[in-house]
Amino acid sequence: MMRLPWFDYRAPRSVAEASRILAGEGPQAMLIAGGTDLLPNMKRRHQTPKVLVSLKGIEALKKANGSLGSGLTLSQVLKIENLPAALRQAAAQVATVHLRNAGTLGGNLCLDTRCNYYNQNYEWRKAIDFCLKKDGDICWVATASKRCVAVSSTDTAPALIALNAKVTLEGAAGEREIPVENLFKNDGIDYLSRKPDEILTKVSVPGGWKSTYWKLRRRGAFDFPILGVAVALKFSGDVVEDARVALGAVASRPFLVEKAGEYLKGKKLSDDVIAEASAIIANRAKPMDNTDMDLYWRKEVADDFAGYALRELRGDDMRATRLRIARYAV
Repeated sequence: MMRLPWFDYRAPRSVAEASRILAGEGPQAMLIAGGTDLLPNMKRRHQTPKVLVSLKGIEALKKANGSLGSGLTLSQVLKIENLPAALRQAAAQVATVHLRNAGTLGGNLCLDTRCNYYNQNYEWRKAIDFCLKKDGDICWVATASKRCVAVSSTDTAPALIALNAKVTLEGAAGEREIPVENLFKNDGIDYLSRKPDEILTKVSVPGGWKSTYWKLRRRGAFDFPILGVAVALKFSGDVVEDARVALGAVASRPFLVEKAGEYLKGKKLSDDVIAEASAIIANRAKPMDNTDMDLYWRKEVADDFAGYALRELRGDDMRATRLRIARYAV
């Protein structure tokens, strides 16, 4: 049985109070909301904070008034009317209903990066002399790499990046708003641009986009993504007026595929255009051998999933394809 290490628990009632605790405790403190990622990590000794700062008692984080509070559970997010399709699909495919009832939107955005050599128990990691992400000095995925290449596994982030959403961060220096893509850094260890005393308080999602999210995972019922493709388009008639494409689970951060978005602008979604755009998207997918399935196949299938997303937004009936992927996975 893996047990939690000892820790102190703080239950602030406001964002300002939580921020003050973070600033005062420094690196010894970590935020906890649903705890669906942090608590298992603590049991495996990936993270060993001395102080947990709970966000559960901060009601301001649970509101949905023009923006989405970061403390909303994923199940609560799914009940919001007129939620963009990409975000709804992404949130609905996170883990299981039990975990969605506990896990929060902010927690999924800030999800720890994952790796086959990292997401093991302490004794397993000790047996290989640990890895660069925790307690070691070598990346076992890319031994010549000077940085950790653990992969981002958040579902909601690529969807929100495609939707051109923004997040609000609040700390001792005040409040700032940044695009979701700027929240992430391409580093498996230092993967967030959030300052140590800052709290992600809300997500603002603009309207007007027709969007979709396609997720690849081994088990259709629940699993972390090994590929996420999010596409958001604006149409003028049947011509693409604006386009944003984001990829997840193929790098240490979710990211915007700007070249694909630029290519799609001003074009109709013909089969040839979809094929070319899908090739551009797949070219940016550079998975490493640190998650499930063969990395070469995962890169290859990125082309297919980009095509599924674009054909769905064109108006093709992709329900059978979605059902097949969800039922059988890979």
